[in-house]
Amino acid sequence: MSEHIFSDAIERVRRIGENAGVSQDVINALMHPQATLTATLPVRMDDGSTRYFTGYRCRYNNILGPSKGGIRFHWEVNRQEVQALALWMTIKCSVVGLPYGGAKGGICVDPKQLSAMEIERLSRAYVRAMADFIGPDMDIPAPDVYTNERIMGWMMNEYETIKRVKAPAVITGKPISLGGSLGRDDATGRGAYMCIRQLALKKGWDPKNITVAVQGFGNGGYHVARLLHNAGYKIVAISDSQGGIYSDKGFDVESIYKGKQQTSRVTALYCEHTVCELVEHQAITNKQILELDVDILIPAALEGVINRNNVNQIKAKTIVEIANGPILGDVDQIIQAKNILVIPDVLANAGGVTVSYFEWVQNKNGYYWTLEDVHQRLENLMNKAFNETWEIAQKEGCSMRDAAYTLAMRRLGSAIEAHGTQKYFSQ
Repeated sequence: MSEHIFSDAIERVRRIGENAGVSQDVINALMHPQATLTATLPVRMDDGSTRYFTGYRCRYNNILGPSKGGIRFHWEVNRQEVQALALWMTIKCSVVGLPYGGAKGGICVDPKQLSAMEIERLSRAYVRAMADFIGPDMDIPAPDVYTNERIMGWMMNEYETIKRVKAPAVITGKPISLGGSLGRDDATGRGAYMCIRQLALKKGWDPKNITVAVQGFGNGGYHVARLLHNAGYKIVAISDSQGGIYSDKGFDVESIYKGKQQTSRVTALYCEHTVCELVEHQAITNKQILELDVDILIPAALEGVINRNNVNQIKAKTIVEIANGPILGDVDQIIQAKNILVIPDVLANAGGVTVSYFEWVQNKNGYYWTLEDVHQRLENLMNKAFNETWEIAQKEGCSMRDAAYTLAMRRLGSAIEAHGTQKYFSQ
């Protein structure tokens, strides 16, 4: 699947853009990444040997501002995936109205097989290779799959060492003590929760009657599940990479999170203070969790999990994409024909890049905001983006995904037209 992910992504842009009457100049601009750097990263291992890893960084488009995007450590990272993710980041930043273009990076590695010191050496080797390709006014990385704030701190430190400057704005998602922003830890899940809250207002939902399944219990999946549970939604299924659990009675999300911290896997526990008890549940697979008959399905793991092999078994009434690209473009029309409402990734998971933007602004100004301020600013931007997308979908009779892409491409189009398009120069 990964070798086709980029062609799938640009075909989706082409289809939606043409259907929405977007200028061909905009569509053409989004067909081609501006620059992709591939580097071999030599790393000294703990046993004294040297291993070589492949690292990537794609700056896809910077018409709206410096490019922005995470860095993932994963054994399936490749050039096609990184370029697709960078394209989605371009759309995402435009949907929310951030002054950013899109970028993405990654290293082909299984980080679970490396020691902490080997991961640090790998992180620093990546920055050494990319030091002239990133920068606070050029391209600003952030955490992604299997990277975290500590790794971002190492990367920032390596960049500062190479450039002989203090440059906290070169990386976002850093530890608070190194210039990180309050509210960045749960921003992706919180942004998705805000989208669901807006949808609930439009649909007149009573949270206690709404069932939710979350595939992927990493940062985004955990925080959206936590916020939904606290708001009264019934979280009936949760999974991680090793499998999942289901109970029609619902789960206490914090207890499951506590169990995962202790056992490194999703465990059906109910914890009160220091006492945890196993609760009645059914073990399910990651395939089965996607096919549950629930009101809201939240794919929060990796791309391409809903595809031609399983789309006909999807029963959820609403899908909220926290993962990047969990639904492949070639099944968009099937999903729409099944009357499944999708809040697309370029909107639903935009909370992360939005608070990364806030962090960058705070670093640039040397002035830091309160948690309440960050949450309020995030809510303002997410609500605005959701409602603008909803209005296009209602007015033009299209899906929320098509509406979000249309909104993004029209904003990009305004910037491209300011430089002059074929129509202008052929007059």
